[in-house]
Amino acid sequence: MIEIKLVNTEDKRQVKQFVQFHFDLYKGAPNWVPPFRNDIETMLNKKKHPYYEHSEADFFTAWKDGKLVGRIAALMNNSFNQYHQEKTANLFLFDSIDDQEVADALFNAASDWALARGMTELIGPKGFSLFDGYGVLVEGYEYRQMMNMAAYNFPYYQALYENFGFEKCNEFVSMGFKTKDFEVPEKVQKVTELVKKRGKLKVITYQSRREFLKRKEMIAALYAKAFENNWEYFPLSMSEMQFLIDNVIKLVDPKLVKLIEDDAGEIVGFLVTFPDLSAAMQRHNGKITPLLLIDLLLETKRTKRMTLNGFGILEKYHGRGGNALLYTAMKELLEEFPQYEDAEATQMAETAKEVRLEMKALGLNTSKRHRVYRKVIG
Repeated sequence: MIEIKLVNTEDKRQVKQFVQFHFDLYKGAPNWVPPFRNDIETMLNKKKHPYYEHSEADFFTAWKDGKLVGRIAALMNNSFNQYHQEKTANLFLFDSIDDQEVADALFNAASDWALARGMTELIGPKGFSLFDGYGVLVEGYEYRQMMNMAAYNFPYYQALYENFGFEKCNEFVSMGFKTKDFEVPEKVQKVTELVKKRGKLKVITYQSRREFLKRKEMIAALYAKAFENNWEYFPLSMSEMQFLIDNVIKLVDPKLVKLIEDDAGEIVGFLVTFPDLSAAMQRHNGKITPLLLIDLLLETKRTKRMTLNGFGILEKYHGRGGNALLYTAMKELLEEFPQYEDAEATQMAETAKEVRLEMKALGLNTSKRHRVYRKVIG
């Protein structure tokens, strides 16, 4: 018999149990990259995470014969629902042993929680913010997880979801490539030249972190706004914007960022890349220590792999050469940093067909698919 327990997020022991289960389940999996334990604990901290200023979430664990065998988070994002006029609840942080009875008990707990709040649909995996990563890995198990930008899970997860009655809602595609094979087609080069001649848009790169961080609020606002027409978008509060700055913007190396600026000095597009620090993260098992920080710094010099994790431009510039400028900027960046031999464009929505076709023309091929599921519950 499966027993489902509601996690008391004020109880440190229960929070650590919830977090630790993921580490126990995936211990030894070669392509799994441990998340930072503090990051997951923050998600359960209703006094600290900005999500709880407008929305709610609860966390459940599953027990069988006195042993912890699964976990799940149920979220109701009021900002998302109000913006899209929907009644959806999200699933996140789902983990289970390969046991349909355990998975069903967890999914039912989340369904009951959502129904009690008037929700009619369950969607997931989908997290607390725009940068938590989406979906269940359904293709690309042979590749190492790209840090914490998208999940790694065992292949049996797909069956656990689908046997419960979940159906595909959306997919996010990651595309890998050899940096030496990245070529900008002549047509794109000509468009880029025309854009530069017009002088309405230009590419800028900051060598100084200090100068880059002077514009951190503008960069964060653009990062959020660039996804305004995407399926997963919801408007961020001021606290969530600051959370984005502290957890993403402040961590980037400005030399690995290309920004598009218009003739009024406003930032209208961005290309954000990161060195792949997965190997260092695997060595420290989610614990943030001085030794980890040293190892991460060393790994930035050792790694031969990078991720393109942020790529966007305001919609009004899509037909005015903005994308061509970004693709050319990507080529220039790769030439500036020859240490990187492999790269991945991480998690592009399946619905962004035009962008994916353009990426394919540049030499990128699908390496991973993450599927977001949906189930009508009321």
